[in-house]
Amino acid sequence: MIERLRAALSGARSRPPGAEAPLARPPASETLPPADKRAVAPPEHSRRSHGLEQFVSTIREQPGLTILDLGEVCQPNVSFVTNLGHRLCSEDLLRTLDSAVAATEDPADPRWTASFLEQSLSFPAQHFDGALAWDTLQYLPPRLLAIMVERLHDLLRPQSCLLAFFHAEEKAEFVPMHSYRIRDERTLILTPRGRRKPAHLFNNREIEKLFQRFHPVKFFLTRDHLREVIVKR
Repeated sequence: MIERLRAALSGARSRPPGAEAPLARPPASETLPPADKRAVAPPEHSRRSHGLEQFVSTIREQPGLTILDLGEVCQPNVSFVTNLGHRLCSEDLLRTLDSAVAATEDPADPRWTASFLEQSLSFPAQHFDGALAWDTLQYLPPRLLAIMVERLHDLLRPQSCLLAFFHAEEKAEFVPMHSYRIRDERTLILTPRGRRKPAHLFNNREIEKLFQRFHPVKFFLTRDHLREVIVKR
């Protein structure tokens, strides 16, 4: 005890007058920059979807339909559609896009577009009675997007509807991505998937032009800055 006291006094004398004792290093969890502490993914949440409600109303009374889902394979969506007496076909469009981009150095090359189209939506004409595009279309390069919308038009039977989402923040560089799970005919559960740079941000006029081969577009603007869009083949 006496030896420890002498050592402490000796250390105090070795500092010049007016110098402060060194501070203890804070725990590792406190050394993170404030921005890192706040970088917590937003929680999963549910909200009402007028676009989904309108889409479901078009398929409810006709049994045995085939519906296309361009999002991730999702069991709640499969269960919801099959419980209505229909069949759901899932095509993860963004996963196919990312795989195609990773395999080439020049996505602007027409051969890349042809390769992408060979990997996705290889179905006969008028094969589907409805399509759930979610927010996938806004991430496609412009040339590919135009071709993809044409293909969707060909794949849908007359009077079939397509539901698509577009972010309404026209100056955003990156937008939040979600997985969309159907809880019931008017409610979606949104699960965050990070942020992604869209290939283009659309206003209402540009969306109408994009779907010019379809029947008139119907818009629903949500509180989370999404345009829900319904078009009819």
